[in-house]
Amino acid sequence: MSEPKELLAEPLKLRCGAILPNRLAKAALSEQLGDRRNRPTAELTELYRTWSRGGAGTLITGNVQVDPTALGEPRNVAVPREPDATEFKPWARSADGTEARLWVQLNHPGRQSPRFLTRQPVAPSAVPFGDRGIRSVFATPRALTGDEIEAIIDRFGVAARTVVDAGFAGVQIHGAHGYLVSQFLSPLTNQRTDGWGGDALRRRRFLLEVVARVRAEVGEAVPIAVKLNSADFQRGGFSEEESLEVVRELGEAGIDLLEVSGGTYEKAAMMGSAKSSTASREAYFLDYAAKARQITDVALMVTGGFTSPEGMADALRSGSLDVIGLGRPLIVDPALPGRLLGGEDVRAQRTAPKTGIRLADSLLEVQWHTQQMHRVAAGKPVDRRLGAVRTLVRAGVADPLNAFRRVRG
Repeated sequence: MSEPKELLAEPLKLRCGAILPNRLAKAALSEQLGDRRNRPTAELTELYRTWSRGGAGTLITGNVQVDPTALGEPRNVAVPREPDATEFKPWARSADGTEARLWVQLNHPGRQSPRFLTRQPVAPSAVPFGDRGIRSVFATPRALTGDEIEAIIDRFGVAARTVVDAGFAGVQIHGAHGYLVSQFLSPLTNQRTDGWGGDALRRRRFLLEVVARVRAEVGEAVPIAVKLNSADFQRGGFSEEESLEVVRELGEAGIDLLEVSGGTYEKAAMMGSAKSSTASREAYFLDYAAKARQITDVALMVTGGFTSPEGMADALRSGSLDVIGLGRPLIVDPALPGRLLGGEDVRAQRTAPKTGIRLADSLLEVQWHTQQMHRVAAGKPVDRRLGAVRTLVRAGVADPLNAFRRVRG
């Protein structure tokens, strides 16, 4: 039986012909390191320079917004209306001198743009959040017109071409976690009755047209990935059965890598609150990945829950997946992939401090990891102190909008 380090070090050839140097990938994390005009910064370049030297074969950036007027967070990077690839070149070159492949995750937040950034966000349908606390942070969206939908599809294509021209090796379309693509897929948030909704086939049209437009812009040799929910874990929402049908059609559409995730802001399985796995296995979404493997030959990446080299190796041996995604553990230890590839028996750690208050816990975890990314970008070590707790308590978790502003802005 092959040792974990040998399995993790195996290269992977994708459908398009691109080769990933090994089976470890840094999954997307929201860095919030754009400048006031939402352009990449030197700090962002330094952060990815650090990660590229950490050993992961693939690095997927945090969500780069395709529309500068639709932001999920204050310091998101966004592709401007008049795109300029030169603005992205320093970031694209941060992996120079390493084997790492740097891909950009492209996103549109849809209704998940906070009130202090967007007074009236857009979405497939004018459906507000059901949770009262979350609804105080995000305004009820306006339903997109058909022309606006086509314009957003175009923006995905323009953004993909821009970052590839800048030197990035691939792109990932964010179709999970309740953002716009995910909103089109879910019957809870897509209540349209036109060509963009009304049944499962029409609900997935938006994603498939985005994939087609991106492929037309970047060509056949550039890898395209999609991040997809296994389900959104809400009654009447995007189900596992429907998700698997999307997987089948994405394979037919010619994508090269599918990353499996799950959940939304209202049911955050991606944060570990609704694990879709057996108790005997580490990763949250392995059961789903095994089902997806039966219907597609697209390379599969699973992110969430991996802690040990042997657990990662077992997942690869099972044939259910091809790439191990690591997110928050690489904030705590940017050199973790290299240590795993070197055969060290190390454990991935991702846990942020807890306050004992549900809303404060989730806000604190996001904020703590964001703070640590900013420290890594500045060349500083991880700081495990709990200063953000005081911010949340002073803001008052009974006022989530104020709390959200103070920890995110």
